[in-house]
Amino acid sequence: MKHSPAEILRVYGPFTGVDAVAGVSYDGHRIWFASGRGLSALDPDTGDMTSTIDVPADAGTAFDGKYLFQIAEKVIRKIDPQTGAVLATIPAPGNGGDSGLAWSDGFLWVGQHRGCKIYQVDPSNGEIVRTIESNRFVTGVTWVDGQLWHGTWQDNESDIRRIDPETGEVLVRMEMPEGAGVSGMESDGADRLFCGGGGSGRIRVVRRPR
Repeated sequence: MKHSPAEILRVYGPFTGVDAVAGVSYDGHRIWFASGRGLSALDPDTGDMTSTIDVPADAGTAFDGKYLFQIAEKVIRKIDPQTGAVLATIPAPGNGGDSGLAWSDGFLWVGQHRGCKIYQVDPSNGEIVRTIESNRFVTGVTWVDGQLWHGTWQDNESDIRRIDPETGEVLVRMEMPEGAGVSGMESDGADRLFCGGGGSGRIRVVRRPR
């Protein structure tokens, strides 16, 4: 296993009216993040919030190339980012204990926080297809270049891990600085991981090692 400190490239926030950052996603142009009271869009170049969708949003966020998916309490909502309309709702697999959310290869990947699991979920009906075990609380989840990454946050310590999606073995581990927890996480498709900072109200950009 490769082990190193996380390299933080940039910090966004705190933001006016935002008490905490939960889920984080990226649509190729904007960073989307869940703040409990809504789903907000952020310009990654300027750091400015550009819009907010009024929808319950207290955990993971994902983008499938056209639509957003957002966890709130015990459900996952499919949302049109252009109109804010909720197009569908499916049950969340953790029954309220869910954390991170990602989209890859036609499936949703859902972190279960205290259950220390990642679920592969059918987005049409919420059926659990596969379960991956972790040995720490799971927060944000993302896929990039065929790699599965997830955040952990437990006992005031947080790290970012690349794991083997078949076995759950930890392949790479990056330790976050003291006080910098990871709540949600999404890749930009290249070398940046956008990481929600929970109650700090911040989003930290961490370099993904090649």
